[in-house]
This record gives sequence, C-alpha cells and structure tokens, in this order.
Amino acid sequence: MSWTTKPSATTKIPTRAEPYCTQAMKDRWTKDILPRYATKQGALLPILHEIQHEYRHIPYQAMVEIASFLGIKPADVMDTVTFYEEFHTEPVGKCVIGICQSIACEVCGHKKLLDHVRVRLGIEPHETTDDGKFTLLALECLGSCDTAPVALFNEKLHENLTIAKVDQLIDEAQKGGGGGHH
Repeated sequence: MSWTTKPSATTKIPTRAEPYCTQAMKDRWTKDILPRYATKQGALLPILHEIQHEYRHIPYQAMVEIASFLGIKPADVMDTVTFYEEFHTEPVGKCVIGICQSIACEVCGHKKLLDHVRVRLGIEPHETTDDGKFTLLALECLGSCDTAPVALFNEKLHENLTIAKVDQLIDEAQKGGGGGHH
C-alpha cells in the first residue's frame, strides 16, 4: 500500500450561497454554548454535533464557517471531524445502521448480521444506499457486551440481535420508522 497525495493547495471545496451556519445558530451558540467553555474552541464538539444533526453530515463549507465563528483554523475543525468516527463528511442515510464488531459481538455472531445487511441493502460498511435511506457502519465497541450482538439504528441501541430482528428493524425504517431518530 502506498500513500496517494492530494493536491490540497489547489483543491476547491464545494460551496453554496446559503451558509450552513445560520445567523440564528450563531446567535444561539453565542448565548447558550460559548459561555459553558473557557475558550471558544471548547464549543467545537457541540457545534459539530448540531451541524451534523441538521444536515446529516458536516460539509467542508460548514467546517470553514465554524472555524471562522470560533476564531480557529479550518484545519483544526477538519482534524476534529475526521478524528471522530461518529462525524461524517458526506451525507449519511436517513437510517444509519451501526453494527458493533467488538470481540464480544464477534464471538456472538456480528459477522453474519453484517453480511446479511450488506447483501440485503447492497452496500458495504461506510456506504449509503442510492436512495439515501440507509448507511451501514461497522463500529467499535458500543459498550453492551453482555447483550451481544448489538447495533445502533440511528442512535437507538438494539441488543441480542438476530437476523430476523435486523430484518424487522430495516422493514420499519423503510416504512419511515427509522429504528430510532437522528
């Protein structure tokens, strides 16, 4: 394997005329979030969570806007976004399925669940279906080893999973239930 360099100095980030960080958001952050932290940079994570919740990902333009708002470098925002597995730089599906692949879930059969979802939805981990309904993730420990195998459907934990239960959750999400909401 080799590292492929990217022309970062000349790369153009996609932008839109309308800002992602609205004035209403910035006003609320100034009033409610910034006072909780000793430095403006301390507010970065809650702001990133809000942007992702609003747009189902954190667009590069939003990273630049957040950096400007907080008075930090855009690279520091991007470093944070790309460090944490729960942040996404591309839109995710309306239902994000995160199957735990820790050792306990591995022993209890997470692979058959992951393979079943891969085949049923026609996507690999970290991909989104063409219709934008589902994103599949393979996650590290979700902290529920005693009820393995487990998965998150959006932010709701489902325990002691079977293929039948996973199918039921996917069916509910296809009907608009989402299996828990983002």
